[in-house]
Amino acid sequence: MSSTPTDLHAAVRAALTKVVDPELRKPITEVGMVKSVDIGADDHKGSVHVEIYLTTSACPKKSEIIERVKQAVVDVPGTGTVTVGLDVMNDEQRAELRKLLRGDSREPVIPFAQPGSLTRVYAVASGKGGVGKSSVTVNLAAAMAARGLSVGVLDADIYGHSVPRMMGTAERPTQVDSMILPPIAHDVKVISIAMFTQGNVPVVWRGPMLHRALQQFLADVYWGDLDVLLLDLPPGTGDIAISVSQLIPGAEILVVTTPQLAAAEVAERAGAIALQTRQRIVGVVENMSGLTLPDGSTLNLFGEGGGKVVADSLSKSVGADVPLLGQVPIDPALVDAGDTGVPLVLSAPESAAGKALNEIAASLASRKRGLVGMALNLDTVARQG
Repeated sequence: MSSTPTDLHAAVRAALTKVVDPELRKPITEVGMVKSVDIGADDHKGSVHVEIYLTTSACPKKSEIIERVKQAVVDVPGTGTVTVGLDVMNDEQRAELRKLLRGDSREPVIPFAQPGSLTRVYAVASGKGGVGKSSVTVNLAAAMAARGLSVGVLDADIYGHSVPRMMGTAERPTQVDSMILPPIAHDVKVISIAMFTQGNVPVVWRGPMLHRALQQFLADVYWGDLDVLLLDLPPGTGDIAISVSQLIPGAEILVVTTPQLAAAEVAERAGAIALQTRQRIVGVVENMSGLTLPDGSTLNLFGEGGGKVVADSLSKSVGADVPLLGQVPIDPALVDAGDTGVPLVLSAPESAAGKALNEIAASLASRKRGLVGMALNLDTVARQG
């Protein structure tokens, strides 16, 4: 018994509910992107034409959306020729979409600062530059996304931004009404000031502008329902680190250091900012922990023991256990992975560095909420004897 045009129309509509927009990560039927579905009659029996609304005319994912719609409709029994047309949402439709996704609040709010937020926010910090903080950040993000978590990375290193290249994306964010849709690379949502500048132009801003930029990235970007958000902080304990503690009090600090004791002393200061901001330190990662030689021995180019020293020192300072989460060996492939835009945990997961990073990501991914969002209640004022 052949299906009627009405039956086919209903079946096509049902199939479209399974088509997910690549930027919004929601079914196109839920976000008002299906304009119409037309079924051919008589001499064009079984032909289907679907009209789709794009959020903007410059939508970078239009080809992918067309392909996803075609594939979903072709698989419906009884369909013949399938065509897809495109239209663009008007200002009113974009405003409705923004309200649907972000609510009707006049002022954008930071979802991760709300009491009910279940997103684990890790602020990746280091005392000094050159310790591989960004490499650790992008690899942890990619590894957790590969485990099925919804992950975002905010490149908060405004002056020394490097995350887009390391994640292999040169895409620009899409703006819908007052909402920004971040590019997605390796299933990770990514935002960086690099996406808003031309070429390699340096960012010359002072404190208040840095704070405002971070606030916009947290509030105006549509992150969706994230399991984990990683912030790649600039080195040291400057404006951005302070702003993070003010904007997302529940963010936890992840300290990256090298085995060198001199670097470890500097890293301690980056972690000890938690004493002033009352944030929790989730742990320490020792990067560049040693180079494996062809004969199987290890050459400690940057000394050894720095990560353990930092973890022990911070444990004493905050009065709580600060674990050494892992030691990542030196691996030239880690550098190549950063340049090619495919994180090592994806390109060479069985390498020593890839395994170490995957193990750290697994430990962070499996953590419960614990003390996230709760003050440490530490008295940072020295008591008089």
